Amino acid sequence: MTDDASALREIIASDAPLTWVMTGDSITHGLIHTRGARNYVDHLHELIRGDLGRVQDVVINTAITGWRADLIVEDFERRVAEWRPDVVTLMIGTNDCTTVWLDPIIEVPAFEASIAEFVRRVRKLGAIPVLQTPPAADLLHAPDRERIGEFAQAIREVAEREQVILVDQYARFAEYSSGTGPGNEGQPWGLLDDAFHPSAAGHAALALELARALGLDAVVPQSRVLTDLSARVAVARHPHWPPELDVS
Repeated sequence: MTDDASALREIIASDAPLTWVMTGDSITHGLIHTRGARNYVDHLHELIRGDLGRVQDVVINTAITGWRADLIVEDFERRVAEWRPDVVTLMIGTNDCTTVWLDPIIEVPAFEASIAEFVRRVRKLGAIPVLQTPPAADLLHAPDRERIGEFAQAIREVAEREQVILVDQYARFAEYSSGTGPGNEGQPWGLLDDAFHPSAAGHAALALELARALGLDAVVPQSRVLTDLSARVAVARHPHWPPELDVS
């Protein structure tokens, strides 16, 4: 367990109100592709301020569709610092890795440097940084994102080097499937709404993985929110699942 993980456990166990800032690109922004359902930040909001009973906590989503790590670093004051956070999560890389509509193309070392700088600035605020890899993409329908695995690995390496809490969404989604096409045709698990944006069920999966990495599932082992999210993911992956199917 990292020092950050221990520190997070301590502040969650305290009565002190916390400010959680969650930032990133369109996946964290969470518009359109959930089809009106809650995104993963919304689920964490309900878990923290509902099941955990931390009603004085504030959960803020500052993500912007289309953004990249370098843009967030440039706009760090507004995206992060202005909110005086205690915990900051970053999910990024899906746009950074494209080889088509960026000029110049972002290389992996430059991306990794931006992630490391983000961590440094979060720590300077006295907050706990949390890094999330982006979910795996459907490369058949998004070939310009073919480097996304390399960018996910860069995030892992920064997390290991800087001893940051890591939420490996890429690895989790890769376990479920190699990806689906637009609309999830022919795919029973249905965690993507298009080639790289998670669906409502995909956001449930993101929320589950984030909650587990933060240790929130251990704080409320009988969480109504987590039980519901687990069921949503199970149904998406196994649409004809029997009632007795274990969704834990």
